[in-house]
Amino acid sequence: MHPNFDKKVDEALSRISSLVRKTPLQYSPSLSERTGSEVHLKLENFQVTGSFKARGATNKLMILLKDQPQRIITASSGNHGSAVANAAAQLGLEALVFLPETVSPAKLNKIKLFGAQVILSGQDSGDAETAARKYAKENQLSYLSPYNDLDVITGQGTTAAEVFDEKKDFDAVFIAVGGGGLISGVGGYLKQKISNISVIACSPLNSAAMHHALSTGKIEKIKHLNTLSDGTAGALEFGAITFDYCKTIVDQSIVVSEEEIASAMKDFIGEHQMMIEGAAGVAIASFLKESGQYRNKKVLIIICGGNISNQTLVEVLK
Repeated sequence: MHPNFDKKVDEALSRISSLVRKTPLQYSPSLSERTGSEVHLKLENFQVTGSFKARGATNKLMILLKDQPQRIITASSGNHGSAVANAAAQLGLEALVFLPETVSPAKLNKIKLFGAQVILSGQDSGDAETAARKYAKENQLSYLSPYNDLDVITGQGTTAAEVFDEKKDFDAVFIAVGGGGLISGVGGYLKQKISNISVIACSPLNSAAMHHALSTGKIEKIKHLNTLSDGTAGALEFGAITFDYCKTIVDQSIVVSEEEIASAMKDFIGEHQMMIEGAAGVAIASFLKESGQYRNKKVLIIICGGNISNQTLVEVLK
């Protein structure tokens, strides 16, 4: 990690704090009792766009603002698109978001509501990224990666800066992983502040690009199946800086099945009376799977978002 990474994150937090929400850090009585751990939840499902992605996008766009970009081009499975669309609207910038054809209707509508233009392309976020990069290159516009960008990563790290401001003695943190922007930011910050903290990467078995890369030591094309965790689904960009960060930050990488994700989500929604999306379910399910290792320990779970379609919610609650 960058030696002054925590300072960069603190600077990002002061930069974006007027446009994003400081989200609650909440003790979970039900998860604590069930596992014998002391479990705290960082509730990014209460973030302005319903996801932590608002942080990284806002940080990057505020930095780009001084170059007066004509148009912001990005790609997303949904949450990053909402984040860019929202920040662009607040800052008076024009945004074009490439999304996979499989994007959840709820996420698509949210992006359009924030006023961004949308192009649907391909079957997953990896396909949408390829199309967006091609468009940006052909039109000589800059492309904003959802995770392969240090300003985006330091923005996501502000999640951890808020946690550390309130509570400083965690033994482990569980974080859902797609492209790795959140775990690079949060894990990188917490490792510089709490030297002995364990950072656990959590992936859905059906689409586990970073888990595969960490296991084999290189980014490769793998097969992706449908998953409840649409926020982490899809290919990992070759040469992604997040892979190098994850190699130094991640202490353990776990995969969970669709059944484990659905079960964790259903129980959580019932016990906590709050909405979460599949990616947050991945982090909870991973903790439950490994909870035996964390009895009598202080555990942080990043509830990364709450953007779930009615259709998926019904599936989960069944």
